[in-house]
Amino acid sequence: MATTTFPVTAVAPRRSLSRTLAIYAKEAKYELLKNLRIPVYAISTIAFPLMFYVLFGIVLGRNNPAARNDNALYALATMGCFGVMAAALFGFGVSLAIERGQGWLQVKRASPMPIGAYFFAKLFAAMTFSTAIIILLLTIGYLFGGVRMPLATAARLAGTLIAGSIPFSAMGLAIGYFAKPNSAPAVVNLVYLPMSFCSGLWIPLFLLPHGLQTFAKFLPPYHMAQLALGIVGMTTEPTPAWGHVEALIAFTMICLGLAAWGYRRDEGEMYG
Repeated sequence: MATTTFPVTAVAPRRSLSRTLAIYAKEAKYELLKNLRIPVYAISTIAFPLMFYVLFGIVLGRNNPAARNDNALYALATMGCFGVMAAALFGFGVSLAIERGQGWLQVKRASPMPIGAYFFAKLFAAMTFSTAIIILLLTIGYLFGGVRMPLATAARLAGTLIAGSIPFSAMGLAIGYFAKPNSAPAVVNLVYLPMSFCSGLWIPLFLLPHGLQTFAKFLPPYHMAQLALGIVGMTTEPTPAWGHVEALIAFTMICLGLAAWGYRRDEGEMYG
């Protein structure tokens, strides 16, 4: 008896725009709540940049009262960059690697939820934590560091740093698709801590060896920090701001390309 076979065609569910936006909003809400309910992530992500700022920007500047406010202002920009990096890399890289290992990402892919909502939720959570870090840094700088700047300048600085979470979220996305769940925290620390030091986030770049000063120009935190320092008038870098923006865009595109490769590799392993 002859049999007839028909190709199976996957049909994407059709949703209204309002329904799609509601899905994105709900996924973002629960991603944020999940991170808030993990004290190790929530507290450490916010506390470490504040501790480093108090140490490098305020405490170490007490010995030189004339330069105390400048030190606090410089560290405000660089520690803001440091905090945004941590929120993005741990919120994206470590979280994604762990959820891949647990099989949670497979569940998300099998559900009718658009996969873009999953990544948007992580970006939203990273930017929310980044916003909290920057507001607290500005508050501490104003209260204890003698930092004074116009409200418009503070808003530009905050907006630049929050937007700067995008390239590092892309980097975290790439790490999350290639790092194993147990090794992801170590991989992130091995990447972002040396990058932070070599980019002049902890110690002003001109105090580092000449070789590191040259090497820093190839690192994304350097370009982000220079944008922030330029806003507060603390940079001596001759490169225009757009040059730093171009470098960060190029870095983002490279990381997204690596993440897309990892995404397709995961699909091949799951579906053959």
